[in-house]
Formats: sequence, C-alpha cells, structure tokens
Amino acid sequence: MAYDRGITVFSPDGRLFQVEYAREAVKKGATTIGVKFKGGVLLAVDKRVSSKLVEPDSIEKIYNIDDYIGCATSGLVADARILVDQARKEAQIHRVNYGENIGVEMLTKKVCDYEQNFTQYGGARPFGTALLVAGTDDLGIHLFETDPSGALVAYKASCIGSGRAVAMEVFEKSYRDGMPYGEALKLALEALSAAIEEDLKPESVEIGVVEEGSKFRRLSDDEKAEAIKGIGKKDAGSEDGADSEDKPKRSPRTKKAVKKTEE
Repeated sequence: MAYDRGITVFSPDGRLFQVEYAREAVKKGATTIGVKFKGGVLLAVDKRVSSKLVEPDSIEKIYNIDDYIGCATSGLVADARILVDQARKEAQIHRVNYGENIGVEMLTKKVCDYEQNFTQYGGARPFGTALLVAGTDDLGIHLFETDPSGALVAYKASCIGSGRAVAMEVFEKSYRDGMPYGEALKLALEALSAAIEEDLKPESVEIGVVEEGSKFRRLSDDEKAEAIKGIGKKDAGSEDGADSEDKPKRSPRTKKAVKKTEE
C-alpha cells in the first residue's frame, strides 16, 4: 500500500507508518536517561561496546550544544549527528543575532521543527533518532524529550531507547521533586542498571551534568567510578542472604533418613 511506503500518505486510520517505523529504530537504541534535580539536570547513557577491539572513547552519546545545554541521543547514530549539528547551528545563530545564549525550550522547538519537515515532504525520510535535551536558562531547569515526528515533551525524569519501560517504572516509584544531585545520580544509575540488566562500569556509561550557574560538563572516569559504587550490588547481596536464610538446614540425621527413604 502507498501509505506504508510514502512518508506523506496517511493510512485509512490516520497513521503515518514511516514515522512509526522511525520510532521503532529509537526503541532499539541505547538506553538514555535524563533526571532533573535541585539546581540542575543530568544525563546518563549506556555506552557498552560490542567488541573489545573498539575504542570506547570513539563512541559519543552525549553532546555539548551550548555552554549551558547538552543532549543525549538514542537510535541511529548518523541521524543523531545531523540533529546535533543543527542544534549547534541554531544556538550559534541566536548568539550572533542577539548576543545571548538561546533558551532551552526555544532550541528544542527549532530542532523539532527541522525534524517535522522530514515527515511532511516527499523525497526524504524521518530521523530514526530521539533526543533528551537538558539545560538551564533564565526560565529555570529543563529536560525535553523529542520524537521522530517533531513532537517534544518536558519531563522531570525520562528515558529513551531499549530500556525505557524498565527505567520509567523505576522513576515512577522512586523519583521525587527537589531531590539533591547525589540522590538523582544514584537513581539514574539504578534505573540504567535495571534497564540493561547488568552491573555498571565507568567505561560503559557516559554521564553529563549541567547546574545553574555552571557550564555543561561530562563526568570523569573517577567521578563515574565513585558514583557507581554499590549500585545493584547491595540488592544482590541482600537477595543472596535472604535465600540462605529461607533454606531449611538439614541435620546429618535428616540426610540419612532421606537417603534411606529414596533407596
């Protein structure tokens, strides 16, 4: 059917299938998390490599857009680079024209307008990527999630990528407004660990932070190692302990009785 192939053709029930297919590409992407905290917002991304021959530093999942704005991506990496470059260009144009930093919401809307053009005209396809845009400006602290359709939503905590369902469940249970940086970082790492079902390592996760009055920055390996300590291990230990306590201990006499019965 034409509506299954054409980007500009709606299906009889009002759907654009190519946009939905682009969303599927995002669902297969790396788990990417954003969490707001008191005075700032952080981003955390699963950056595991598929081979030990890959240089981890060559893989970039978190990008600086402007001094006080950063973003993390999930989905097709090449598509994400195009949107990141577009966001940087919009930020620089605003700075040159007005002599000030662009607002986080304004920047996100400009990127989404750019994305939406690729869902409305023929000869192109939607971007198979989504962004979490984090930053601070005169209006406060912001975390926006974009969609291949060009839509955007503001969140307190969000996740895109393959681990979204698990991470969002963690946030629904544990997130609270005004939490301090340390607590928010721990929550983000716990959600990431639960989503990927693995213990975290400093080299397999990328973290970016922006706070009011400070520029966007990435955490060093030492900072990541310190933050990861105890994430997921405490629960595993308590479960082992619970299992050992629940197991009834047999005395030697009981073992002999069981053996005799089996014979």
